[in-house]
Parts: sequence; C-alpha cells; structure tokens
Amino acid sequence: MLDSILNEKAHYCSNLPYNIMIISGPSGAGKSTLTNFLRYYISNIYFSISTTTRSMREGELHGREYFFVSKEDFYRDIELGNFLEYEQVHDNFYGTGLCQFQEGILNNRFIVCDVDVRGHNSIKKFYPNAKSVFITTKDLATLESRLLKRQTDSKHIIQKRIRNALDELKYADAFDYLLINDNIEDSKEAILHIAKSIILLNHASKMQDLLMKYGV
Repeated sequence: MLDSILNEKAHYCSNLPYNIMIISGPSGAGKSTLTNFLRYYISNIYFSISTTTRSMREGELHGREYFFVSKEDFYRDIELGNFLEYEQVHDNFYGTGLCQFQEGILNNRFIVCDVDVRGHNSIKKFYPNAKSVFITTKDLATLESRLLKRQTDSKHIIQKRIRNALDELKYADAFDYLLINDNIEDSKEAILHIAKSIILLNHASKMQDLLMKYGV
C-alpha cells in the first residue's frame, strides 16, 4: 500500500520537466566539496539534503549537511512513505525525502542529490531522465589516505568505508558520467561542465514551450 502511494506521488512529478543530477561515490572521494562548489555557479540550484540517523560531526548543522533524526523518527518516515529512497550504510540510515524532489520539480529547479549507489538506482526508476555522476579517486591508496586525513572516523569505520568503496565500484558502469577526482580544480571544472550539459539537454516540454512561443 505504501509503495503504491509513493509510486503515485513520484509518478506525477516524473511526468513534469526536470533537471536532476545524482552524485554518488565512496566516502572520501570529494563529493561534498564538488557539490558545494556547484552552489556558487549554478543558478536556481536545489540541493536535496538527505536525512540520516548518524551522529552530527563537529561543524555540521541540522538542515545544512543533513537532517539528523533518531532511528525511531526515521522508521516513522519510512512507514509514512516520506522517502524516495533509503538505505542502511555503516550501521546508520540515510534517506532522500520525496517532498524535496517534488518541490524542486514543481519550481523548475536544478536538483542535485548525493546518494549511495543503491539510492542512485532507486531514483533512476522514478526519474529515468535524471543524469548521474560517479565520483571516486584514482586508486584505493589515495582514497584511504584521504579518509585518514579527515580524522573523523575510527580505523574500524575507515576499513568499513574501504570495503564499501570496493562494493560501490562494481556499480559505477550504471552511471552516465565518471569523474576521477585526482586534482580538485580540474574536478570542479568538470562537474560544472556536466551540470551545464544537463541544463542544456533537450526534452519534450522544452520543445512544447518553444513551439508555443513561435505560435506553432
């Protein structure tokens, strides 16, 4: 029953014109840095903030990096059908709010979301014309080095992230773009080009609007 309600809600917005960039990749690859960069250069951007049950880190704010909730509240939102997708990652839950996508689409915003590879697949089911970018490092040693430099996780958690990165890499070929984040300045330029290419993509609603303006 809940799945049918969720499908109906998402189906309505999937028939409207939309520009969606799905970003995914292993922890430590630089996804947050690149998505934050886009905020300054893409007008009308709408960053979908995920909901999580993990603890808030130093310097983070509720409603900026994530919506931080208890597991009980997260379970309740699942029952209410409030998530477009959700997954359990590293003993915590992460979910993408359906209402954020609906609001962004209805207001013709450029939607950017950062999800794991399974979340990517779920969103693509509802919004097949969304474009996706898999971001990673040039090799495993570089990824591990970046995770250690962050000094936000224990060695145990870092090893779990490494194992998860190896699993995520198996799904990278399902993405539209592959960005190897070796040099951050080059990667910023690349992600900006990708975003602009998504905005310029043609689709039926654009043509319908153009033909109306030409009186055709």
